[in-house]
Amino acid sequence: MTNLEKQKVGFLLIDKPKGITSHDVVDYLREKIGLKKIGHAGTLDPIATGLLIVGIGREATRQLSFFLKMDKEYIGEIKLGGISDTYDREGKIKKKKIIEIPSRERVEKIVRGFVGKIKQTPPIFSAKKFKGKKLYTLARKGEKIKPAQVLVEIYNISILDYNWPSLRIKVKCSSGTYIRSLAHDIGKKLGTGGYLEKLCRTKIGRFKLENAKKLNEITSRNWQKFLFSL
Repeated sequence: MTNLEKQKVGFLLIDKPKGITSHDVVDYLREKIGLKKIGHAGTLDPIATGLLIVGIGREATRQLSFFLKMDKEYIGEIKLGGISDTYDREGKIKKKKIIEIPSRERVEKIVRGFVGKIKQTPPIFSAKKFKGKKLYTLARKGEKIKPAQVLVEIYNISILDYNWPSLRIKVKCSSGTYIRSLAHDIGKKLGTGGYLEKLCRTKIGRFKLENAKKLNEITSRNWQKFLFSL
């Protein structure tokens, strides 16, 4: 064990910027800290920002599963009026012909219908595994896949803003919930189509985004003072 590995290890709350993967965050920290044993709890897509919990050191990475089953909170922006093969803005967008723009009342009614235990179909462009392989790997090969539905729970959805074609929501949900699938399903129920335009994870269990550090705040000299343990 190296001297660095003997130093204090634990967990960091990171505010992931958009445009990079969760693994890119891990690679960045490995370079900054000089320690290889680093992992994260709960992937955020490249278009997503927000709270990412990172484990530093062997013992911490072994305990990352503690965070995986925690409830989550997100703020998402849904673009209505089209569908995407990835359920977000990164995919192939197909515009839909809209005869009538849905009213605020109708949107609220449809959104309320998703509160509770619901079945979701994971996006085919996701890291969810199908017969031992990641869905996005199969999808990129052009294979026709029908992922099994998963049972998740939406505790609450608040409409923060609705200004056609943009619908901004706050979602409190169980672990395993795909906000991309939720965006797609809300659009489907409305008859307008919908896909995820923006996403920010604001909470994981009791851990809040407001307490997270930006990547550029982490240096080789100060990283240990931001650590916490279970």
